[in-house]
Amino acid sequence: MELKPGLVGEVEIVVSPQMTATAVGNEGVEVLSTPHLIAFMEDAATRALQPYLPAGAGTVGIVVNIKHLAATPVGMRVRARAVLREVDGRRFVFDVEAHDDLEKVGEGIHERFQIQTDRFLARIAEKTQKRP
Repeated sequence: MELKPGLVGEVEIVVSPQMTATAVGNEGVEVLSTPHLIAFMEDAATRALQPYLPAGAGTVGIVVNIKHLAATPVGMRVRARAVLREVDGRRFVFDVEAHDDLEKVGEGIHERFQIQTDRFLARIAEKTQKRP
């Protein structure tokens, strides 16, 4: 199997209180937060790529351009879907969207970049040692 446009990754969750806007500082707003929506879309893209990456490789998000279109209350399901649109070397561009039980709640574009995990983590460790 080949890593090419058209690959799909999907994630389904049920919104919990820990995923709400209240949980990220917007007190009293008990709906799925935008940061959590974006995380689910990123997860869907990661799942599309994972089976095709060589041993020791991973991906990191490099671009997120998401519209949060509608609120989703606690207890409702959300399905995120990422469709690979473009492969440019180690850069991958996805069309992403999310739907709750009633409507589309998010859409946009997400890009990921392939890394060699051990080298990436070594650079982070080096950076950590240099901090003041």
